Amino acid sequence: MEPDLNAATLRTWAEVIDEGPFSSLCWGERVAFDNPDSLTLLGAVAAWTERVRLVTTVIVPQLHNPVALAKALATGDVLSGGRLTVGLGVGGREEDYLAAGADPATQTIRGMNERIAVMQRVWAGEKITDSVLPVGPAPVQVGGPELMVGTIGPKTLRSAAGWAAGLAGTTLDLDVDKQNELFDVARSAWAEAGRPKPHLATSFWFAIGEPEAARAQVRRHLLRYMNWIPAEFVDAMAPTTGWSGSPEELSEVLRRFAAIGTDEVHLIPTSDDIEQVHRVAEVVAAL
Repeated sequence: MEPDLNAATLRTWAEVIDEGPFSSLCWGERVAFDNPDSLTLLGAVAAWTERVRLVTTVIVPQLHNPVALAKALATGDVLSGGRLTVGLGVGGREEDYLAAGADPATQTIRGMNERIAVMQRVWAGEKITDSVLPVGPAPVQVGGPELMVGTIGPKTLRSAAGWAAGLAGTTLDLDVDKQNELFDVARSAWAEAGRPKPHLATSFWFAIGEPEAARAQVRRHLLRYMNWIPAEFVDAMAPTTGWSGSPEELSEVLRRFAAIGTDEVHLIPTSDDIEQVHRVAEVVAAL
């Protein structure tokens, strides 16, 4: 979500993440913004990496034709050799719905779940229409890519227990106790649905470095990214949103999330400086 990205920068990040001690390479979707298109980027990172899982955090299915989206994601799964995890969410920005020509009335849990059901039919090889062949290609992962629900809401989380393998959540203030409450909702919902224990992931913005410079980096990023919120409100949030600090402080934060059973933390960059990745890699390797 940083400005003025080019292919060289994106490829460098992908290759360094693939070489490092990380479990996943993640990216998000917006429409009325100047970030790369998520599905096009999927094809690129599938070619640029060999090891890490590729995680969309998150795609909003209501912004797409579900059959075309299923075909694109199955193609990404094939190109990556079955390394694709798809985070799916309702989305929080009406402007993206309008820019994509999508109906804002579908910005609901029901609207999301209906499209996911269609996508799963495509991945199962069912014919959606009276065509000669079903929509392909068949994904490498049987039944389709691994699915995660991207949400911070208990209602949406409970509704996903039937189709998601887990949660791709986010935390603004890094409140570990509050995050664990949401994890408990997932644990209970998945158990009630007779599903295996859910994969529990959370995410937060980060900047690693000297205190004042790192916090200023987070603030700059938030002002640009949260452009649908009045700047004065973002300024008020900036001192306590996301994480900034030293390698030692990041290690302690990650240990606190590990202690509540977090399976994975998706760190959201607030700079395109590749040195940020190298410094985090040192922290992760030492855990």
